[in-house]
Amino acid sequence: MSKFWSEAVKRSSPYVPGEQMNISNLIKLNTNENPYPPSQQVKEAIQSEIDTNLQLYPSPTVDDLREELATTYQLNKDQVFVGNGSDEVLAFSFMAFFDPGRIIRFPAVSYSFYPVYAKLFDIPYEKVALNRDFTLPVEKFFQADGGVIFPNPNAPTSIYLDLQAIREILDNNPDCVVIIDEAYIDFASASAVSLINTYENLLVIQTFSKSRSLAGLRVGFALGNKQLIEGLNRIKDSFNSYTIDRLAIAGAKAALKDTTYFDYTITKIKQTREWVTSEMKKRGFCVLPSSANFIFVTHYKEAAEDLYKWFKENGILIRYFQSPGIDNYLRITIGTDEQMRTFFEKLDYILEKKNSKEASANN
Repeated sequence: MSKFWSEAVKRSSPYVPGEQMNISNLIKLNTNENPYPPSQQVKEAIQSEIDTNLQLYPSPTVDDLREELATTYQLNKDQVFVGNGSDEVLAFSFMAFFDPGRIIRFPAVSYSFYPVYAKLFDIPYEKVALNRDFTLPVEKFFQADGGVIFPNPNAPTSIYLDLQAIREILDNNPDCVVIIDEAYIDFASASAVSLINTYENLLVIQTFSKSRSLAGLRVGFALGNKQLIEGLNRIKDSFNSYTIDRLAIAGAKAALKDTTYFDYTITKIKQTREWVTSEMKKRGFCVLPSSANFIFVTHYKEAAEDLYKWFKENGILIRYFQSPGIDNYLRITIGTDEQMRTFFEKLDYILEKKNSKEASANN
């Protein structure tokens, strides 16, 4: 620890992202990226921007992309904020709507960036324990002092909370902001965006990283009433007016317009998810009901950490969390059918090997 560090640096506990390994033939099933590349329209839009406008600053207000998002979600442009990935939007939201001295609430098993931001910005927080089946105890989010934030579907559990429950949380927190982090909502059912014009305290945050195959471009956005969006803009413009580069704007706009490709990849991932879920259950895994592009599983006999390490040694990354309550669970991203077949080949090999060794020991 340096004597020159500020108090903010001293109290921070940085987020640890999923592993990134630079080796050939690696199958990455640990960071919930889309296994399919961006559409051809996205690639052409980015190339066009490279060829014509890269010498110019991007728009600080990102008007074109905000207009496109407003059209997509049937809102007004002043109800849309765009940031450099949803993590930046989340950080701005913590600064804009949560105050030091007022306790916010989020699930105990949830996105691990929330406590990171809370500590960095000196915001006290309460972790709300999930129900035994990993669902959210809705009533325990009522009457929060400083605000509420949770992912829907939740991460890493993959479980979706329906809109009626979200309405109850909003109705019981009229004086603070409720943030719904919808990074995976396109793999689920209804978004809370439909509630924005009813609840002035609702902020919905989404991303282009998962369902729209643009994790490498870093584009996230928030949707809410115009006063909330103005608050986010005030924070952004106090840091850097040019947070979104020209390539990201061009690619994101094209991704929104190419609805055919979007619908195809979403449908394909959902189909693969159902197949993978069925196959995992056949192999003795308990699989939580997933509404995301990943599954959260535990085996009745095999230790999660051992499986994680074995897969890593054999060229497949999955996510293991050393956290209380979920330290025998694995989060597995849904890849292509080919990737998942390879995953099952490796899984069958290790399970059969373990079973054979066990049988030999018992003879």
